[in-house]
Amino acid sequence: MPALNGAVVLVTGANGGIGTHFVHEALARGAAKVYATARTPRDWNDERIVPLTLDVTDAESIRAAVAAAPDVTVLINNAGTSVSSTGILTQSDAEIRANVETNFLGPLFLARAFAPILSSRDESVIIDIHSLLSWYAVAGIYSATKAALWSATNSLRLELAPEGVHVVGVHVGYVDTPMAAHATDPKTQPGDLVRTVFDAVEAGEYEVLADQGSVQVKAGLSAPIEALYPQLKAANV
Repeated sequence: MPALNGAVVLVTGANGGIGTHFVHEALARGAAKVYATARTPRDWNDERIVPLTLDVTDAESIRAAVAAAPDVTVLINNAGTSVSSTGILTQSDAEIRANVETNFLGPLFLARAFAPILSSRDESVIIDIHSLLSWYAVAGIYSATKAALWSATNSLRLELAPEGVHVVGVHVGYVDTPMAAHATDPKTQPGDLVRTVFDAVEAGEYEVLADQGSVQVKAGLSAPIEALYPQLKAANV
């Protein structure tokens, strides 16, 4: 089963709350090196951490990252963006394009770019951070892009399994980071999330339902659509 001990890890969105925990927890579990990527990388004061410039929406930046990190064994697609409103009819063109490019196309193109490197390594892994909202369309384009990434992750898992690449999808609701500062619902601590994800990776699991909300929403997919979205009944009264 995949292990973090001795791994070379690349984390996108490494400067953020979840990304920072991925960097430190990977090292705590024995990773030999972590590429901490961001549009504007920061200094980590640790020789095991390699700051690397990466804009996941830019094809040339992705190519440069692949060239700079040819020894990666674990790719963590963590970078993402959110929206200021929940209605897909009211979200701006810029918000829609930014969500598609950052939340869906970025992780997909990164996985495609690193696939030859990962396929040549033993026990290599891709970790894609989805969302509870992959299955619950109450956040407009954000939900749509996370649903698209979930589907793409399933495709990548099937195509890369014969090459020995283990692909893991992660679903979680609110995480206690600045992105969820507006939320009053219960939040998962980023450190707890990262430990749960790495535990699942080391156990050989394919999917992580990191909180009870994700468990409940996925289970609800088998019910009639009105059960998941009771507001439809109200609209038809």
